[in-house]
Amino acid sequence: MKRTTLSLIACATALAAVTGFAAVSAPDGSGPDTAAPAARLPVERTSLLCPAPSTSDLAETAYTSFTPVTKGADQKGGAALEAAESADATADGKDGGQGDKDGKGEKGEKKEKPAVQPKAPGTPVAGKTTGAETPALIGTAEGNSAPGWTVQQTTEVAAGTGRGLQGVNCTAPDTEFWFPGASTATGRTDYVHLTNPDDSAAVVDIELYGKDGALKSTVGEGVTVPPHGSESLLLSTLSDVEQTDLTVHVGVRSGRLGAAVQALDDKTGGDWLTAAADPASDLVVPGIPKDATAVRLVLFTPGGTDADLKVRLASPSGLITPAGHETVHVKAGMTTGVDLGEVTRGEAGSLVLTPTDRSVPVVAAVRVVRGKGDEQESAFIPASDPVGARATAADNRAKHTTLALSAPDGAAKVKVTASAGTEGGTPASKTYTLKAGTTQNVDAPVPAGLKGSYALTVETVSGGPVHASRTLTGSDDDVASFTVQTLPDDRGTVSVPNADEDLSVLQK
Repeated sequence: MKRTTLSLIACATALAAVTGFAAVSAPDGSGPDTAAPAARLPVERTSLLCPAPSTSDLAETAYTSFTPVTKGADQKGGAALEAAESADATADGKDGGQGDKDGKGEKGEKKEKPAVQPKAPGTPVAGKTTGAETPALIGTAEGNSAPGWTVQQTTEVAAGTGRGLQGVNCTAPDTEFWFPGASTATGRTDYVHLTNPDDSAAVVDIELYGKDGALKSTVGEGVTVPPHGSESLLLSTLSDVEQTDLTVHVGVRSGRLGAAVQALDDKTGGDWLTAAADPASDLVVPGIPKDATAVRLVLFTPGGTDADLKVRLASPSGLITPAGHETVHVKAGMTTGVDLGEVTRGEAGSLVLTPTDRSVPVVAAVRVVRGKGDEQESAFIPASDPVGARATAADNRAKHTTLALSAPDGAAKVKVTASAGTEGGTPASKTYTLKAGTTQNVDAPVPAGLKGSYALTVETVSGGPVHASRTLTGSDDDVASFTVQTLPDDRGTVSVPNADEDLSVLQK
C-alpha cells in the first residue's frame, strides 16, 4: 500500500468522525496500483442544533423535519430532538445542564417533548409551539435518517421589536463562525445564540469588529456553555460602542457549538443571521428578493491585508455591474458596509464578489428590506457555499415560497424535487437549465394534492457550481414579512477511498 493511500485513509477517518461514519471497502483489483477512485458513501450520524426561537410571548414557531431518501443508506435509523438546558436552568443547579439520565427535570418531572418528532426519510413532519419559553433544541439522526437531515425553525411575531417572520435552518456544530451584518446601533437588539450538543462544557471567545477594527471587550472572552446547554448574549453587553455594521467572530477554544445571531429591529422587524461561508476571495450571495427596497452589503477580511472586490449582480439575463458600486474596498480587520439600494430592480439577482487583483479571503452578508413605511420587514442572506451534490429547504408553503437558483461561473443543470406534504400529497420533480452568469426564480414543483408544508431538494445534475436560496413570505399578502435561507451542500455523503490490503507495509 502506498503512503499516499494511508494518508487518504487517515483523512477519511477524520472526516467521518465529523460528519458521520463510513466504512472503507476493498476494491476488486488485485494490486495496490489498481485501487478504484474514492467512493461517496452516506454518513451514518448527523447532529443539528436549533437556537431558542424568541423571547416574545406573541411568538408562534413552526418546526419542520425532513430527511431525503439517500441511495445506499442503512435500512434502519431514526432521528430525535430534545430540549437544551438554558443558562438560567444551569445556574439553578441542574447538573451542569445535563439533567437526569431518565430525561427528568430537577423535581423528577419529565421534560416537555419538542414540538416536532422526526419521521422516516422521504416524509416531512411539522409541529408548532407558542410563547417565549420554547428552548433551544439538540438533534441527532442515525442510519438512514442521517444523510441530509434538515430541520427548519420558522417563527412569526405579531408585534414588537423583531416583529415579522424569522427563519433559520438548524445547523451542524462547528468550531468557528463569522457573522458580518450584526449591529449595536440604536433600534437594534442583537443576540448571539450558542448551543452545546456534547457531554462536556465548551469554551468560546466572541470578538466584535466595527468600522475601525476590533472593539475592546473582555466580557466575550472564555464564555462557557455547559454540556447540552444553550446561552444567548446581547451584543450590546459585550461592548458599549454603537456600530451600524458589526462582524461577530465566534471561535471555540474547546468543544464545538452551534451558533447564530438573532438580529431584531424596532422599525424593520428582524430575522436570524446565520454564519457566512468561510473566508474566501470569491463569494456568492444567492437569491436577493426581486422586490427588495433596500440592500446593504457588509464585508470583513480577517487577515492583515486589504481586499478590493469587483461587485456584480447575476441577473436573469447575465452578469451586470451595479451603477456606482463597481468595486468595494475592505480594510484589513475592519467591517465595511455599502448601501446598494434597490439593486435587483424587480428581477431575480445574486451578488457575485470577485477580487480585482490579488486574492484576499473575505466574509460577507447582505441585509435585505422589503416593503415601505410601516410595512417594512428585514432579513439576511450570508455568502453561501454551492448546492454541491444536494441541498434541502424544509417548511415550504404553497404560494409563499420562492426558489432562486444561480450559476455564476458556468451553465448548469439542476433537479428540484418537492416532497410529499406534512399532511398529504404526492412528490413531484422538475429539471432546470441555468445559463452561465444568471439567477432565476424558478417555478418550483409543488406536491400534487398538497396538504401542509413540504420540502424542496435541489441536486446538481451537471455543469458548473450552483448557488441557491429559498424565500418564504408570511401568510398575510398585505404585509412584507419574509425570511431567506441559503441552500449549501447538505454533506449527506462523505468521500471514502477504496483501499487494497497489502501486508508488505508491515515489513521493513
